[in-house]
Amino acid sequence: MQKQFKMFSLVFYYLCSFHRILLSTLMSVPLSISLAQSHLELTHHADLKVSPVHVQAHHLNAFLPKDSEPIDEGTLSLEEDVLKDEIDTDISNEISVHEHVVSKGDAFSTILHQYDVEQEDIRKLITVDTEMRNLHIGQKLAWVLNEDNKIEHLIWERSQSEKRYYDRTKEGFKVSILFRTGESYQKIMKVVVNGSFINSAKLSGLNSHEIRAVITSLQWQIDFRKLHDGDCFDILTMHATLNSVKQHSELLGVRFRNSSKDYYAIRASDGKFYDCNGSGLASGFMRFPTVRKYRVSSPFNPRRTNPVTGRIAPHKGVDFAVPIGTPVLSIGNGEVIVSTYSETAGNYIAIRHGRQYMTRYMHLKTLFVRKGQKVKRGESIALSGNTGRSTGPHIHFETWINNQAVNPMTARLPAMEKLTGKELRSYLRRVQKVLFQLHKE
Repeated sequence: MQKQFKMFSLVFYYLCSFHRILLSTLMSVPLSISLAQSHLELTHHADLKVSPVHVQAHHLNAFLPKDSEPIDEGTLSLEEDVLKDEIDTDISNEISVHEHVVSKGDAFSTILHQYDVEQEDIRKLITVDTEMRNLHIGQKLAWVLNEDNKIEHLIWERSQSEKRYYDRTKEGFKVSILFRTGESYQKIMKVVVNGSFINSAKLSGLNSHEIRAVITSLQWQIDFRKLHDGDCFDILTMHATLNSVKQHSELLGVRFRNSSKDYYAIRASDGKFYDCNGSGLASGFMRFPTVRKYRVSSPFNPRRTNPVTGRIAPHKGVDFAVPIGTPVLSIGNGEVIVSTYSETAGNYIAIRHGRQYMTRYMHLKTLFVRKGQKVKRGESIALSGNTGRSTGPHIHFETWINNQAVNPMTARLPAMEKLTGKELRSYLRRVQKVLFQLHKE
């Protein structure tokens, strides 16, 4: 009976507010009849004493999913883990703007879903421009979310000559189209690090957009926070002009030189960056932080509401119910930025992967890594536990992209890629042209 009651409580918890109210109303009718009958019986037994039942606050956890953190306990804020340096603060809009290059298999809705953009916004955008149903590989999307996680502005770069802008209105979105006509030219810029990459790049004439592009292209190969004076970047960009006025630029290739090695990142026709042989620069991520997939005891839900208070209590990760002592693995190559204890998260670890990705692992028993340590994809970083605010043994796992929590189960993560066939041959021809420009002294 107790097991059935808990199951009913769990189902009731996941219903929307309207259905909860409807179900409660329907249940109240037979309950009222039952109480009335009980009252009539009690009038015939005046000597029977009835004591009130008091429910303690901590007993409410019995009605919630097991093997997860209590619903009224929010997870750690992003600011507690993100390393704040000049790359985070000196480039305008790096946090508020989200960018995506369309890849094979992408659809407009799936791209935005991983950032938890509401379906209503997606529907309105497709309604105002039905061509959004037909994205092409290499096209670019950039958008800004407001405080309510709704799209405020969106830019769709369909080609080098066409951009579409979507701005929120009271009724939905309005669209405006900009066609570029004119000439284009290539330009080589050299950046020699002196003090910091950001300042050195600005002094060399790069704008914020171009600096972000360089950082993104090489994020898997070098750490921009650990450069040395004298390190050198050769940067090839394509510039479009209209009436002799510069309109925009696109990064075509980068060569980074230090005392020991040269690194390259060259853009392919799909908008992604590869090395000189056509291999992707990212090592690829695993989907789960364990050897096998365990039961999800609490899903990702940024709009989760506390069933008692009705307040929003976001769940910014996924809880996997695992036995204590289960090995916890890093899902990708990265650097440990936090390895510590928190009253809420218990023993927990945060790992930064490149400049755009971060993962967090909470309620651990034993930590194997320390802050500043480099880890590899699949490396054991801890043993699972039940520390901090937790209702049972589990791993709370979070994935962040561009400083925003996304659903770890559905987010599009970096994959190990390599161009082949016709695409590879076309790319290698492009490489020859780009390298010729990058090696000009």
